[in-house]
Amino acid sequence: MRKGFLAAAVVGLLATGSTAACGDSSGGDQADSGKTAKIGVILPDSKSSARWEGADRKFLEEAFKAARVDYDIQNAQGDKSQFQTIADQMITQGVTALMIVNLDSGTGKAVLDRAKSQGVATIDYDRLTLGGSAEYYVSFDNEAVGKLQGEGLSTCLTDKDAKNPVVAYLNGSPTDNNATLFKNGYDSVLKPKFDADEYTKGPDQSVPDWDNAQAATIFEQMLTQTGGKIDGVLAANDGLGNAAISVLKKNKLNGKVPVTGQDATPQGLQNILAGDQCMTVYKAIRDEAQAAADLAIALAKGERRETGQTVEDPESGRDVAAVLLTPRAVYKENVKDVIADGFVTKDEVCGGAYAQLCADAGIS
Repeated sequence: MRKGFLAAAVVGLLATGSTAACGDSSGGDQADSGKTAKIGVILPDSKSSARWEGADRKFLEEAFKAARVDYDIQNAQGDKSQFQTIADQMITQGVTALMIVNLDSGTGKAVLDRAKSQGVATIDYDRLTLGGSAEYYVSFDNEAVGKLQGEGLSTCLTDKDAKNPVVAYLNGSPTDNNATLFKNGYDSVLKPKFDADEYTKGPDQSVPDWDNAQAATIFEQMLTQTGGKIDGVLAANDGLGNAAISVLKKNKLNGKVPVTGQDATPQGLQNILAGDQCMTVYKAIRDEAQAAADLAIALAKGERRETGQTVEDPESGRDVAAVLLTPRAVYKENVKDVIADGFVTKDEVCGGAYAQLCADAGIS
């Protein structure tokens, strides 16, 4: 049975709650060092997922403006050199706290270490930088995300009465620790089925940089390699899922082969309404952004917060103070709840050919 749509829950709570500032965006409050509190945020790209510019930037800006704290949010657009250049500029321009979504752990570590050497407090946002020195990590329980994907694909295969289905994996970027955690999660559900010969393990490939164009090429090769015999696709996010769906459409297999996703993007939700995507995972990014903003605001002023939770960096063995939030599975019947939550708008999802599909799904 599919789980109901639950309210988002923060697993690691900030012990002292919100840290909304007084001050204003032009001046801000003073950090302990006497510097003006200012927060720098580096987002990774706008190509791998619509969330970074469509949700994270918006919600972080809302949180910083509400706290009346000075901030600078920039996007590295997938360029590692640009990522480091932005970080150097932010540090030179006097940020007192820096929040990053790394492109890979090597680049991320270099940026975090540079910030630390200059006395700038740091947060890993959404992705843990392996071997890094961030003071906090704010994300979702990413193994739980993967588990929801594995359970979702299994549910959809059962709905289609699939017998010994061949399941292909389109994993996320090999340089993103989250992709490893997602796979740990869905493997925990699907591997026992492979081992019991209930399912057959098909092609299993990672997609460099979460690149959707490469994902389509990879999946087309998978379909050719198996002679068209793929019965389910564990795609690690909505972009990769849509890449697989584009290939399935060319082969008139869309809607017949369940495909998973993640991020509850407008495109992913439309694919679910159309019957081409089995499910997605909704992560309440407003909550993630607010939790990260609360920590960043405190750090920018020279304050520290207790989170009540840690995660272990598997590379260094260091325990990193963490805030982890709970993800939620989304199927056709609860797409409306993602819209009601304000994560995406009805206009983004229900335009044109999707208007009737939205009406049929109870989206008003």
